[in-house]
Amino acid sequence: MTTTESGPAARHDPVYDEIFDSAEFKDLRRRYQKFVFPASVFFLGWYGLYVLASNYAHGFMSHTLVGNINVALVWGLLQFVTTFLIAYLYARYSSTHIDPAARRLEKKYDDHMRGGL
Repeated sequence: MTTTESGPAARHDPVYDEIFDSAEFKDLRRRYQKFVFPASVFFLGWYGLYVLASNYAHGFMSHTLVGNINVALVWGLLQFVTTFLIAYLYARYSSTHIDPAARRLEKKYDDHMRGGL
């Protein structure tokens, strides 16, 4: 940020810059990205494969498994299962790896706002 900026973006407390530049914040971002990027790539690849198979592999996707249940239906339902599984895994990962670091940064911010930094 330069000193010539004006408006609400220019009037923030310097503690934000200090926290943003801190090793703790960089570690927090690394921990977050360590889960989110691979999970996103996995899910988008899995979903993309489902869409491609639905469009171009009609024989495979229309293969009947049991009664009126075919591969496409099972695969489509697994998309929901995968979504909930990733959300569950993220909640567990976040509570053990992200939340403690975020609480430490929040304490640092709160201490600064109370005049303790």
